[in-house]
Parts: sequence; C-alpha cells; structure tokens
Amino acid sequence: MNNTVIGLVTGLLLALAGIIGGFGGFVFAVLLGGLGLAIGAHRDGHVDLGALLRGRGRG
Repeated sequence: MNNTVIGLVTGLLLALAGIIGGFGGFVFAVLLGGLGLAIGAHRDGHVDLGALLRGRGRG
C-alpha cells in the first residue's frame, strides 16, 4: 500500500469518527477523504501541495 492509499483510508476513517449522519455527514466524509488523498499523493510525490501555499513572485 502506498502513501496515497493510506492517506485516503486514514481520511475516511477520521470522517467516520466525525459523522453524525445524514447528508452533512456524507459531505464531511468526502471532504476528509479528499484531504487524506491529497496529503498521501503529496507524500508519494504525485502532487506538489507546496506550490499552492507559495505565492507567485512579483516580477
């Protein structure tokens, strides 16, 4: 299992802990799953999240 899959599973498990129910819980699970997937993909080197956090140079 690579970091992307581990990140996705971790995000979904965290979402299960926070779900109360209904549509809001479903949306919460999808958001945390996506966040876990993004962090895992960053750790695997597939996505550069640092580029999102850095500002564009003024030049």
